[in-house]
Amino acid sequence: MSHLVILPILLPALFAVLLLLHPLTGSAQLRRSYSVAAMLLTFLVSSVLLWQQTNVPAQHYLLGNWAQPFGILLVADQLSALFVWLTSLLALAVTLYSCGGDDEKGSYFHPLLHFLLMGLNGAFLTGDLFNLFVFFEVLLISSYGLLVHGGGKKRIQAALHYVVLNLVGSALFLLALALLYAMLGSLHMADMAQRISLLEPSQALAVKAAAALLLIVFGLKAALLPFHFWLPAAYSHANASVAAIFAVMTKVGIYSLLRVFGLLFGATAGTLSGYGDALLWWGGLLTMLLATAMVLAAVDLKGMAAALVLLSAGTLLTALGSGVAEVKAAALLYAIHSSWIGAVWFLLADQIGQQRGSVGDRLVPGPRLVQPQLYGWLFALSALVVIGMPPFSGFVAKLWLLQGITSHPAGMLLIAVLLLSSLAVLIALSRAGSMLFWRANSPAQALNPASRLPVSAVGLLLLSGLTLVLCGNWWTQFCVDAIAQLQAGVGVH
Repeated sequence: MSHLVILPILLPALFAVLLLLHPLTGSAQLRRSYSVAAMLLTFLVSSVLLWQQTNVPAQHYLLGNWAQPFGILLVADQLSALFVWLTSLLALAVTLYSCGGDDEKGSYFHPLLHFLLMGLNGAFLTGDLFNLFVFFEVLLISSYGLLVHGGGKKRIQAALHYVVLNLVGSALFLLALALLYAMLGSLHMADMAQRISLLEPSQALAVKAAAALLLIVFGLKAALLPFHFWLPAAYSHANASVAAIFAVMTKVGIYSLLRVFGLLFGATAGTLSGYGDALLWWGGLLTMLLATAMVLAAVDLKGMAAALVLLSAGTLLTALGSGVAEVKAAALLYAIHSSWIGAVWFLLADQIGQQRGSVGDRLVPGPRLVQPQLYGWLFALSALVVIGMPPFSGFVAKLWLLQGITSHPAGMLLIAVLLLSSLAVLIALSRAGSMLFWRANSPAQALNPASRLPVSAVGLLLLSGLTLVLCGNWWTQFCVDAIAQLQAGVGVH
């Protein structure tokens, strides 16, 4: 159990390498079975880690037993364990869905998916900024390969923009690390937080410059306006399984902002305390407004799903910028809800598009679905969840956000934008549902019904969302404790 912290990183790396071996590469069925079993094991490990970290001090893991600040430090506290568990469950559902045929549309899908999971879990568990950069590169390189999975002109074009922007982000990240190391002499978050609190006012300017670069980098990952423009094309043109796992990619930027800025520029940072909050607040609100307009203007389901991901990112960024502990705790619950339901919409869009033949998921009159009742119910249930109708998880998360933000001086602004965006999503999804299910102008095409695995993956995510309601007291208390532990600095000492 003492090595449990490293297993969410080590297991995906090991399985990814094994999936490249010749016996597995030659048999699709064997490869799929192995990949699902590997994902299930990683999810079980992350579940044990989540349970183990509940209401206990943070667990530290020094690779090679090298002492700080020279060794590589992994930190498992309630915050990191939560995001590792969330990502592992989403990866399991995506793997199940891909076994319906998505994985055979290109090469090395399963190894790349496991390498992506390795990078994501590493980013959540690392205790120093340089290794955060390293894990960023691992997940980005994997995402480059996954984004072009299946080929196609639009997909390649979106991938090119995605690669260029992230290369620029990586360069800025390295520059920020160099500035911080020059000023503080360490990249371990524990040491950095302590040394920032002791800075002279004359030294704070250089740290502010480095922090501004980090805001740009993390804002790019989280799709903060005006760094959002890569997301709609990349997500809407990606393969459905890839787009679904990408629903958690923006959460890496959110997590980094919460972890890094929450520790380095918290209450003990003196003149740098709360640095970046104003930018996140106003930038998040503008991102929400833009995403709301994109939802209303969407011409297909995948584009609408991408706008919903952007809307959730804007909501989370605004919550982080509020500086209110209760709102940040509510944001954690909203991050779980939005990741699951965002993935569901990409998977549903793909399944509905397949059943409409050449019309695809475009919001125009077309043939009836092969299984209209099944997908009609899944569409309606997913719509109720994402809008935030009671008693679903979207309602619980949004209500908690609304209750917490009342103590903020400009809290009514977020309340107004959040309610406006929910109304816009209701209008857009009502229009989309009527177009897809009620305005069919021809009989269903002679297509095969959906296989069980893709439908099971969607069902797994929807049932997982119910746990946020059925176990609401446990989840809300866990999120409150996670934020309290982060603000107390327990996770870094």
